[in-house]
Amino acid sequence: MPDDLSAAGRDLRAYTDTLRPRHGVVRNIHGEWVLLRHGLVVEAALDDERFSSAVSSHLQIPNGLDAAEHTAYRQALDRFLTPEALAPFHEEFRRVAADLVASLPRGVAVDAVSEVGVRFAVRAQSAWLGWPADLEDRLVTWVAENHAATRSGDKSWTLKVAEAFDELIRCVLEPRRSAGREGGADADDVTARLMRTEVNGRPLTDAEIVSVLRNWTGGDLGSIAQCVGVLLHYLATHPELQDRLRSGVPEAELDALIDEILRIDDPFVSNRRVTTCPVTIGGVALPQGARVKLNWTSANRDEAVFGDPDALDPARNASRNLVYGIGRHVCPGRLLATLELRIALQELLTASSSIVLDPRQAAERAVSPVGGWRTVPVVLA
Repeated sequence: MPDDLSAAGRDLRAYTDTLRPRHGVVRNIHGEWVLLRHGLVVEAALDDERFSSAVSSHLQIPNGLDAAEHTAYRQALDRFLTPEALAPFHEEFRRVAADLVASLPRGVAVDAVSEVGVRFAVRAQSAWLGWPADLEDRLVTWVAENHAATRSGDKSWTLKVAEAFDELIRCVLEPRRSAGREGGADADDVTARLMRTEVNGRPLTDAEIVSVLRNWTGGDLGSIAQCVGVLLHYLATHPELQDRLRSGVPEAELDALIDEILRIDDPFVSNRRVTTCPVTIGGVALPQGARVKLNWTSANRDEAVFGDPDALDPARNASRNLVYGIGRHVCPGRLLATLELRIALQELLTASSSIVLDPRQAAERAVSPVGGWRTVPVVLA
């Protein structure tokens, strides 16, 4: 088993493609055990007794919780993410996407990640949460700085960026609290309803509310932007699929295609776990307290499961697709993400006759620890 490997400066998808056929488990220079194969990632993700999600010294609601505590928070929070809860936002997301697409220039390059993905993610999430439009530029700037800090590996910078986001969240919460103290009418947007949410018969604390909103937005803004970059790069390099989608396909079929493209190039790279006891996985003995990474990007390209990992086959691969995880900690925002991505693609395809890569500047892959593409210059016609 390789030990002390470094992914610094590497395209993680390409790197794990070279490692996975020979090794199911590797150890990186940070002392983390990385699971690369589909079966091993599924095994650990389903075994939340031996592979705990309580990996951070910071409060992470609900993804950093285990067992009954995790279940209680998920039951309270998942109601915001059901089909019924999201139904009122369909038209608002479509307006956001249509306005953004209409503002994009034709015939000149735009970056699918920063100019399309980030802007759409910020506007859609703000519409969902009831956040003011004048936060857009601050959120866009934060996404860029968060990506830069994450890529740098500088923990002090990453912490500073996280604290800045928490402060931004508090700026959103305070006016709602002030209105309540002054006898104003309670807001009824998602953020206000979250502030009134109870778990196990008690209201969420301020720290818990901030943690939930950080989980819903801080990670998702960058993730949705990366997904848009992956999807537009795939469509730009597969014009026949563009033509097929423009001719009209059922929403369920489009959703399945989105999931499958994201399986091929999964920007949700990994999640962390810590062992609660000595564990043997993939023939490798891990001690209690071992830090483990479930590498979703690698697992979703496992040749033993998918054959040619680049072959687009939604029907065959759907049941094994791990883009949104598996088990108790499966991503609660899957329906929201799928809805946003479907609407963004529909509006982009409807408002264009072609989407091609800019021949004058190459797309650039993101490097560890970020997945997907750093930039995807595309030209809309």
